[in-house]
Amino acid sequence: MTCTLCGTNTGTAYLCQWDTASLAKRLAELPILYAEMAECLVPRRTGWGDIIATHGAAGPSSPLNEDALDQLSSGHAAAVVHSWRVDVQRERWPQHAAPPPGGLAADSRWLAMEVDWIAAHYKAAGELAREIRALEAQARALVGDPVPKRKLIGQCIAVVGDEGKVCGADITHAAGESRLKCRTCHTVYEGQTDLLLLLHYQKEPA
Repeated sequence: MTCTLCGTNTGTAYLCQWDTASLAKRLAELPILYAEMAECLVPRRTGWGDIIATHGAAGPSSPLNEDALDQLSSGHAAAVVHSWRVDVQRERWPQHAAPPPGGLAADSRWLAMEVDWIAAHYKAAGELAREIRALEAQARALVGDPVPKRKLIGQCIAVVGDEGKVCGADITHAAGESRLKCRTCHTVYEGQTDLLLLLHYQKEPA
């Protein structure tokens, strides 16, 4: 079987170790990001210490951030995460009744505790991981902390197929990643030897 998110060979699991760890990390950070969104309801045009209450004012000194307000008031993230908790629990413990909404933090924490089971046994693990990743990206964009853009490192030098063809696909890297991975042939480059070989066989600039 291959990882339903990146295609890496996983044996019998639905997510590879890398994507399992990434899902756990996102679930831990999601409630924090949405708490930061609450602070973004008033755009930070000045430092927080410069915002003072004015008596008799017709409205707030700064307009509300409507994008953040819509996301918070709709409860979209909390509803999405809770729906995943309900479905995972239904698969894992079908004899149990569906849990009541516990809030974004509680439901995210519950899913994070079950992430190893999700990766190993939950058929919709890839879809869950994609939706959590999308919620994280949306929240980071609203709080002014977008997901770092990937940087081009070079081209994959792995030999693929029976004809000895070199993959040649672009290899990119994002801040915080500890290894390089080709998203086309799924070859992983980690460790000094792999990185030196990758560097050595890059094409000379024209």
